[in-house]
This record gives sequence, C-alpha cells and structure tokens, in this order.
Amino acid sequence: MAFQLPTWMALGPTLVLALTALLLLVFDSIEPDTTSRGLLAGTAALGSLAAVGLSAWYLVAGTGDEPISLYQNTVVVDTMTLFFGLVFASVTTLVVVASYDYMRDHSYQAEYYALVMLAATGMTLMAAANSLAVVFVSLELSSLPSFALVAILKKNRGSVEAGLKYFLIGALSSAIFVYGVSLVYGVTGSLLLPEVAAGVADTNLTGVLGIGVMMILGGFAYKTASVPFHFWAPEAYEGAPAPVAAFLSSASKAAGFAVAFRVLTVAFPVEDLVTGAAAGVDWVLAAQILAVVTMTLGNFAAATQDEVKRMLAYSSIGHAGYVLIALASLSGSSDQFVLAGGMAHLLVYGFMNTGAFLFIALAEHWSVGRTFEDYNGLASRAPFASVAMTVFLFSLAGLPPFGGFMSKYFLFAGAVRAGFWWLAAIGAINSALSLYYYSRVVKALWIEDPSGDFDIESKPVGLYTAIVAAAVVTVLLLPGFGSVWQFATDAAAALVA
Repeated sequence: MAFQLPTWMALGPTLVLALTALLLLVFDSIEPDTTSRGLLAGTAALGSLAAVGLSAWYLVAGTGDEPISLYQNTVVVDTMTLFFGLVFASVTTLVVVASYDYMRDHSYQAEYYALVMLAATGMTLMAAANSLAVVFVSLELSSLPSFALVAILKKNRGSVEAGLKYFLIGALSSAIFVYGVSLVYGVTGSLLLPEVAAGVADTNLTGVLGIGVMMILGGFAYKTASVPFHFWAPEAYEGAPAPVAAFLSSASKAAGFAVAFRVLTVAFPVEDLVTGAAAGVDWVLAAQILAVVTMTLGNFAAATQDEVKRMLAYSSIGHAGYVLIALASLSGSSDQFVLAGGMAHLLVYGFMNTGAFLFIALAEHWSVGRTFEDYNGLASRAPFASVAMTVFLFSLAGLPPFGGFMSKYFLFAGAVRAGFWWLAAIGAINSALSLYYYSRVVKALWIEDPSGDFDIESKPVGLYTAIVAAAVVTVLLLPGFGSVWQFATDAAAALVA
C-alpha cells in the first residue's frame, strides 16, 4: 500500500515558510546580536527553496486536481493555490539570496529575514483563502510585515517616511475592505465564498451588496497598486531597500491578484451578475475601468520619470493594469482562457520584474546614482549584469524572445477571444509606450558615454546569483511556456468551469 501524506500537508509550502520565520526568530532570541549573515540568509533561502520544491512537486503530482478543503472549508488547496505558491516562493528565494549582500551592513538582519518569510506565508495563505475572514487575516499577515520591511532602514529618512505612508494608506484600505466584507456578510449571511455565491443569487438587496462588493474591490486595488489606490507604490518602492521593492512589486502584487481572482469569480460569479437577482452588481465593468485607467496612468507616469527605480515603480502599476484585463474580460465565455493568461503573466512577471529591481539593488550596492544619466556606460564595467537587465526590460516590454512576450500575447488573445478586443488594443498601445522608457535604460547602459567613474570594487555573489537566476528563467520561459500555460489553465479551471 502506497504511503499517502496527511491532508494537512497540502499546506506544506505555507507551513514551511511559517516554520522558517519562527526558526529565524529563535536564532535571534538566542543570540540577538548575531552577525552571522550566512546562517540567517542560508536558513531563509533553504526555507523558501523548500517551499518552491513542495509547490512544484504538488503541481506535477496533480495534488490540486481535486480541491482539498481544510478547516471547515475556510481554506482550499487546488491547482491555483499551488501555482501561486510557486510564484511567491520563487520570488522570495531570489529576494533572500540578493539580500545577503545588500543587507550586509544593516542591523536587524534576523528580523529582516523573518519578516520576509512571514509576509510570504501570508501571501500563500491568501491564494488558499476560501472565506472572507481568512482573506482578511492573510491580507494583514502579508501587509504588516511589509510595512516594517519598507521602514527597515531606521536611520534612513526616506525609508521611514515611505514605511509610514505605506502603513497609513494600508490601514485605510483595510478599513474599507473590512466594511465591505461586513456588508456582504449582512446580505448573504455567510463568509464562506461558495455560500456567499448562493446568497448573492437569492438576494434582492442589490444596493447594499453592490456597495460591499465595490469596497472589497477597492481593498484588492490597494494590494495590487491599482488606480486609485496606487499612489503608495512609487513612494514605498523608492524609499524601501531595493530587494524589498522587488518583493512587494512582484510577490505582493501577485498575491493581491490571486485572492481577487478567487473571491470575485467564486463568491460573485459573472453569470449571476448578468442574469441573477444581483444583476445590478457589475464588478466586471468596474474592473474594465480600473484596467484602462491603471495601465494608461502607470505607463504615462513611468515615461516622465528621471529616476530608474521610480520608473520601475510606475511600470509595475502599468502591469497591474494588464493583469486586470483578466478580470475585466470575464463574460461567462472563454473565462478560463483569459484568467489563465493573467495567471501566466503574473508568473513571468515575478521573475522579470524581480530581476529588474535586483539590478537596481546591485547599482545601489555600487553607489551608482538613481537617474538614467547615472547609468550611462555602466555596461562597460558590468557587462554581464547589464545583459541581464536588458533581458528583463525587453521582456517587461513584451518583446520576443523572452517570456514576457508569450504571457502578454496570451493575455491579450484571451481578451479578444472573450469579445473585449478594445481592452487588448489599449493594452497593446500601452505596451508599445513602455518600450520607450525601458529603452532609455538600455540606451544609457550600452550606448551613452559614462558621465563619471564607477566605483565597482566587488562582484557580490548573492546579488549576481539572484540576477542570473532570474534572467535565465525569463529566457527559458519562452520555450518552456507550454508547461506554464498548462498549469495556468488548470489553475483557472479550478475557479471557473
């Protein structure tokens, strides 16, 4: 008789990340003044790699083919949970490895790695949440460590200011989200997503329900840095350590979309909004407006920036608009295809965007300036890293032969297939605009003459390892996109039939 893992082990990636965080806190309690960077970073890296391995193993083994419900159906592990668990754990691994060098002279190293692990734990739980109560708890478990991570450079005024702004806006958005949850609970009588869907089909209180759904959508807009809750992102990313900015702009954004996909498609199905008693609650229209405004504002704002890190921050807002197309194109037909496109893009985005921010971390490590001009001629001193940055930027722009081309292609194709060709057209126009400001960085690296001498005395192993790993995956995701698409399709099928 074959050995079978206990059911609770379906949450293996979440449990591994949580246990790693606790282990780091134990290290810190035993030796509070430890300067053993290798021990702390190594423990965090092993924990996140174990989570990557478990997520990949479960996906390949088909663990999520039949959804596993835990804790009275408040948590569900399906292919979508495992798919996003792989994304979060992969980004966490890259960030932890890069932080080994970046955080070398900073205090609170054990706390830093523990906070990263706790935030990642909250993200994996967000993808598994099947109850609005669990959604809120996991959202806070992800957000609260993130506030501290942004402000971890306590002697840096910009870092502390960014953390305070991030916290205040986060508190406001949490209040809006919770109030929306209370309205939905008052109307439907349940917090479990399938039971909420049953209540939505029967209710005639469309006004109260509509307000509740819009407030919940606002909470998701904050987490994904979508308009009008986007203004915290450039401030937080600019003031935070570059690896933290990579973590928030990639993993945190993907977590926001993961929970939005599940809540909106399971609790408020499109067919009920079109034909049911709740026909007046049209969150798809709201998503269409958010998608257009978010991608347009993000790309135009990025095109006007003078600092590379701030440009990437606005670029990440534009990519939130692209992924919103997956929600904005839901109509009851071809839903699996367009949702799979959004999920696949988030996986590819996780590597290429994290890699781009880690290149910024490398430049900060070398004390290179912040502006485009400061990067002039950097390729002459760091050609290998500059090649990787070029790969990341062209992939973000959606150019072949990189993974970003395929993920954008399938996302836009899904919108066309669902009948929303105009969304795909706006996305394509914005993607073409993004090539302008991404090319500015490439031009500065490779074509412009250096504006000064670069003080490059070291080649930090951790940062280089993370950047190279992200670049290799970004390139390999094009020939390997078939497997990504298969898992993304299975993940989408777990939400919509």
